[in-house]
Amino acid sequence: MVEITYHKEGDYFIPDLFLEKEEYAKDYNIGKYGHLRLEYLKNHKKAEYIIMFMNKTLRKHIVETDKQAKRKFEILMKQMLQKNPIDEHLKDTDPLKWTGIMNNYKCSAEEIIFKELIYI
Repeated sequence: MVEITYHKEGDYFIPDLFLEKEEYAKDYNIGKYGHLRLEYLKNHKKAEYIIMFMNKTLRKHIVETDKQAKRKFEILMKQMLQKNPIDEHLKDTDPLKWTGIMNNYKCSAEEIIFKELIYI
């Protein structure tokens, strides 16, 4: 059994409670997709967020979601470029058009990731 200690504030005894830090993949820097998932959980799935926080599984969930989203992004971009290849000379001759096409592919890939992994 865990012994709870108290400290006195005025006329009240306040328990000294704290949560242990999660150690899962502490050297991994959470990226864009992990932060988006975390914000979504905080704002739209509060109960799920609190349960994962208390069970010390929140960081693992965020890290795994971020890794999975990054892998999916790479796969989707490769698939889009295979189905609709872009002439590499376009980058030299018309860089704005090349950038527009690549941004379109990126937005399409991210929309899929958001619907399948982040905002569920």
